[in-house]
Amino acid sequence: GRLVGDVDFEDVSTVAGAITPVPGGIGPMTIACLLANTLEAAKRTVS
Repeated sequence: GRLVGDVDFEDVSTVAGAITPVPGGIGPMTIACLLANTLEAAKRTVS
């Protein structure tokens, strides 16, 4: 197989409170939050 992520999903899914798959996971949400923060910083700089 190929290596993706940093944990063995099958092993930790029985003990972890929450886990997201790789690829996918929370990456898109992280990018959206970074863009929102960047936009807010730009607005504050202009005003």
